Amino acid sequence: MLSAMTPFEELLNEMTAFFAVREWTQFHSPKNVAINLAVEAAEVLEHFSWITEKESAQLSPETLTQVREEIGDVMISLLHLASKLGINPLDAAREKMIKIGQRYPIEQCKGKNLKYTAYENSQGN
Repeated sequence: MLSAMTPFEELLNEMTAFFAVREWTQFHSPKNVAINLAVEAAEVLEHFSWITEKESAQLSPETLTQVREEIGDVMISLLHLASKLGINPLDAAREKMIKIGQRYPIEQCKGKNLKYTAYENSQGN
């Protein structure tokens, strides 16, 4: 019996086919994909450069569409890099959330925006 693919697996397969049919795989070393990820993330940031906090929460429909497209590019690049390195990004994110939770104990950091080292120092570590 065939098991259904997850949306994550479907997207990964679509990306692989997309790149293969265009013969782009030859250019997609982990280094190049990582660089592309940083470039795409910078393109998201570009939309928030020099605007206020309030403006950043109230983007125009046109800007929101552009940010959505850039987020799509970031997602593609991130999934592509993870695939190239044999990393399941969902597992990596879950594992990282556990580490973040350990670094930022609720009782010490709730409502605060300090770096985790501030909490370590307050514990005498």
